[in-house]
Amino acid sequence: MKIAPYDENAFKMDHPRGTVSFNYLLMGDRSKPFENYRYILGRNEADFQMPRHCHTFEQIRLPVVGDMNLGEQGFLREGEVGYFPEGQTYGPQDDKLEDPKQLQLVLQFGGASALGMSAGRGRGPANKEAQAEQRPIREQRFPKPRYNAVVISNPAHFNYLPVAGWPGVKRKPIGTYTERQFWIEFVKLDAGAEWVSESADARRLTVVLGGKGTAEGTEISWMGAVEADPGEKVRYVATEELVLYTVGLPPIVQPVEPDDDKFTTVVTDGGIRFENPKDADPK
Repeated sequence: MKIAPYDENAFKMDHPRGTVSFNYLLMGDRSKPFENYRYILGRNEADFQMPRHCHTFEQIRLPVVGDMNLGEQGFLREGEVGYFPEGQTYGPQDDKLEDPKQLQLVLQFGGASALGMSAGRGRGPANKEAQAEQRPIREQRFPKPRYNAVVISNPAHFNYLPVAGWPGVKRKPIGTYTERQFWIEFVKLDAGAEWVSESADARRLTVVLGGKGTAEGTEISWMGAVEADPGEKVRYVATEELVLYTVGLPPIVQPVEPDDDKFTTVVTDGGIRFENPKDADPK
């Protein structure tokens, strides 16, 4: 289990385009591609442009402050949840710096295609070797997209439902996706309420979106993050109304009948494919 209180001074300029700073809330194990992930709070520091591209890994984005330009698909608005499927091309992005600066929660992790999330994409403040490594250009398999576009959900239009056995606790399920069956949900605890998060098989990655409380006795508040492994129980207690945002990650299961027709092969230096190869150079 990891419980990480938010550190507002932990932002680092770690985006290759040089206009977004990252605050790493939680990081997975880069030596285990199937289990690797990174959870980032990104903050725009200047105008941001990104050409059309796709990834070999999954992404879930939640704009906390400001909107995100998706290019042809419009905007991911503040408070909406965007699921960016592995292999799904989106963009071009063109976000002008706003006041206050845009803030966005970004979770990246391996998808059902069983390509995992490579170590080279798992950069972080302690990952000096990953930051410095030169990734070779080679043939790379990319999954064909399972969905036809970025999947956008508006949580404001979903209902909270009571959680049986836990007075003062409500759950808002947003969706379950792909063969991996990962899920997105919000849980709200009234002041004074408590709730135990548990799952026999899924890792849960939780971020506090509002309020204050404790997780296993450790104080948590806005942008505090908790990683709970399968089988681990986390007891949350709300000292004031507490809003939790959780992504549940069951294990990746290899397909019984692998099908190469579900992939395309391109030449690249990692898990990102730009529609125009010249766009790969951020300079």
